[in-house]
Amino acid sequence: MAEMVVLAYSGGVDTSVAVKWLKAEKGLDVIAVAIDVGEERDYDAIRDKALKIGAVKAFVIDAKERFADEYIARAIKANAMYEGRYPVSTSLARPLIAQLVGEIAEQEGASVLAHGSTGKGNDQVRFEVTWQCLFPQMRIYAPVREWGMTRDQEIAYAEQHGVPIPVTKSSPYSLDVNLWGKSCEAGVLEDPWNEPPADVWMWTKSPNDAPAEPGYVNIGFEQGVPVSLDGNRMSLKDIVVHLNAFAGEHGVGRIDMIENRLVGIKSRETYECPAAVTLIAAHRELETLCLERSVAHFKTGIEQRYTELIYNGLWFSPLRFALDAFIDQTQQSVTGEVRMKLHKGTCMAAGRRSPNSLYRFELATYDTGDTFDQSLAKGFIDLWAMPAKVWNAANKG
Repeated sequence: MAEMVVLAYSGGVDTSVAVKWLKAEKGLDVIAVAIDVGEERDYDAIRDKALKIGAVKAFVIDAKERFADEYIARAIKANAMYEGRYPVSTSLARPLIAQLVGEIAEQEGASVLAHGSTGKGNDQVRFEVTWQCLFPQMRIYAPVREWGMTRDQEIAYAEQHGVPIPVTKSSPYSLDVNLWGKSCEAGVLEDPWNEPPADVWMWTKSPNDAPAEPGYVNIGFEQGVPVSLDGNRMSLKDIVVHLNAFAGEHGVGRIDMIENRLVGIKSRETYECPAAVTLIAAHRELETLCLERSVAHFKTGIEQRYTELIYNGLWFSPLRFALDAFIDQTQQSVTGEVRMKLHKGTCMAAGRRSPNSLYRFELATYDTGDTFDQSLAKGFIDLWAMPAKVWNAANKG
């Protein structure tokens, strides 16, 4: 019996070719594992395709609820936006996918794990770091790094060996989709001067074609996690699915950016993340009511570091666990509701309220009812200025 390898299988061009290549070049029996983290696809067909190509077994695991509750919820609480723009949709799902693939390998008695990531990308890091942390006894293969084929050569290999693939030479985009967003790269996007063509955008309407009237949605949070839309309690997974459609209809969530990959190169990516953009914006607004100033200011630095850990494949790291403890503590009071206004690609808060609000009308108002003692301001300013005043006096001349 041949040695078994468990392949993280998406049904895309790289992993489809990898099924055939691992058998032909490495003599391995391939077990394909597809993890459903929210891509609306025919997973029965994906399973059948893997078997048709040559996999000895094929599994499909529905992980949508787990992805939402264990990963997306934490990303929202951390306001996770890589380089201030990208809601880490692809990178957030990778550690869960890798963990589930590793568990199947243990279950099936396999000794090798494999992924379809390239040597230029971040995903190779996310898969392999997770596997080294959780399944250190396993060997790891990265076929795309080994075979050295260009994308055109890979497509030709697939055609030669009868491997059905979802791209053509005229439409060579590389896509990744889950609940939290859709990424697209390659093809004409590799020239950063090119405007993304219309066929890149699948989840969102062009702002020009979005409804003339704005859409409103009330998002309820409990301890930093979305729990309701317009007063109706829903699972986080269902909230994300609903907002992907609703916000996408209003043109919200398009991102076109040059990002800095972990491996050191710059990459041009487009993303569509309607729910992620809306929920993180709403969560930030609620935090403005509920977090004390020093906590709010300190948390922004933690958020950046937390997001980098996700992007860089270090979900299963002691620092991420430690930062979770801090973030969870900050979210104890982040309960309330935010009314979001979505209009032709824009997303902003139209209102926010919380039982834990630190906003006090009697302190903020300039009208009748003002209780702020302005006579205290002069002494406060004198004491605040003293260190800088003394330094400037001592260092003149």
